[in-house]
Amino acid sequence: MDNTMLHLTVAVLVTALILLVPAGARACTRAVYLGKDGMVITGRSMDWSEDIKSNLWVFPRGMARDGAAGPSSVTWTSKYGSVVASGYDVGTADGLNEKGLAANLLYLAESEYGTPAKGKKLLNIGTWAQYVLDNFATVAEAVKALAPEPFVIVAPALPNGKASALHLSLSDASGDSAILEYVGGKLVIHHGRQYQVMTNSPTFDQQLALNTYWNTVGGRAFLPGTARAADRFVRASYYLGLLPQTADAREALAGIVGVLRTVSVPLGVSDPGQPNISPTRWRTFSDQKDLIYFFDSATSPSLFWVKLADLDFTKGAAVRKLTLTDGQLYSGNATDKFVASAPFVFLPYTPGQ
Repeated sequence: MDNTMLHLTVAVLVTALILLVPAGARACTRAVYLGKDGMVITGRSMDWSEDIKSNLWVFPRGMARDGAAGPSSVTWTSKYGSVVASGYDVGTADGLNEKGLAANLLYLAESEYGTPAKGKKLLNIGTWAQYVLDNFATVAEAVKALAPEPFVIVAPALPNGKASALHLSLSDASGDSAILEYVGGKLVIHHGRQYQVMTNSPTFDQQLALNTYWNTVGGRAFLPGTARAADRFVRASYYLGLLPQTADAREALAGIVGVLRTVSVPLGVSDPGQPNISPTRWRTFSDQKDLIYFFDSATSPSLFWVKLADLDFTKGAAVRKLTLTDGQLYSGNATDKFVASAPFVFLPYTPGQ
């Protein structure tokens, strides 16, 4: 058997194993571009079976927060301002804070958060990304604080009745990354600059193992082409590795935008038999060097962006909102299009839920 046939045979076997992975209900991809002279851009796609009704929000420093989980909730006051994309306007799905820390929530069907012990502090999963953006400037700071598991994640059902089974990726202005997953009730953290790509099922350790095989095949010989999470992980990793390392912000952005669009699912495409294949609703790109948050909607012909340097994050400043749910189209710098607004209310968790 020649090498090509051997690779194809093994590829079929690997694909068969992937098909045995439980199908998640939603799908997303996250990738971090590492360029020259401190150029770091984190891109992510939001793939969801229905309109997730996202809006953009600006949150200042000094906001009193709690974990939206009843009397045992964690409480804190935000140290850093942030720009975030909401999910259903009941949780923070994605965002970038003023120190260049990006947080991205993605679906993970295998998530198990454990049963809260009596007296243990609780944090609603809808506040998880916001907690990190509010409190930490770097991935290392976040990992150090979260590794001892100072709280238990609780996960109320989403507004559409689906389970809120999610894992969290972090990246910062230095290019450091971390993937945080709750597996079997325990927090598992993969921390290191090398963890640039993340998708959904299987758990991250298995994603890495599958990707190791595909690295031996080489993308020029064969790349897995389905919309399943493991295949998207491989394709995103392959194309990310081919991008030129540049300090030019426009070229770097074009590269990571291309990678995320390559692994996106066209709007309107879905498969009732494969619930983990969902259309891409939007993509975000966090320029962590220049502190610019880009938004790319599937229903808009162009990206728009928000410059964090032009926002007022001072304590007592107004929360501001950029409405996306009424069909508005934006292009270019939309920083001045935000309007003062009451903050959204995080979806509450009721003990015993």
